[in-house]
Amino acid sequence: MIKVVAKHSIKEGRLEEFLPIAKKLVEETNKKDAGCIRYEMYRDLSNPLIVTVIEEWESDAALDAHMKAAHFQDLIPKIGELCEKPADINLYKLLF
Repeated sequence: MIKVVAKHSIKEGRLEEFLPIAKKLVEETNKKDAGCIRYEMYRDLSNPLIVTVIEEWESDAALDAHMKAAHFQDLIPKIGELCEKPADINLYKLLF
């Protein structure tokens, strides 16, 4: 199992553009991507311009397929344009 934590810093004044695109990514991923256990997006309680995706995948192969999926390839560049910098992404494997 692979967990992904991807923290996005949204540009000031762009959150309302970001949210529908991000929602579509979450919906499409949960509906279409085999091996997706969980794909959720959270807003930081102290800074509404910080949005973090927490993902759970059955395998490396499932995650790789997600990143090649049409909806990912279409929506991630749009999300990137609305962010201050590239997402801070960490991948995790369960230890215990």
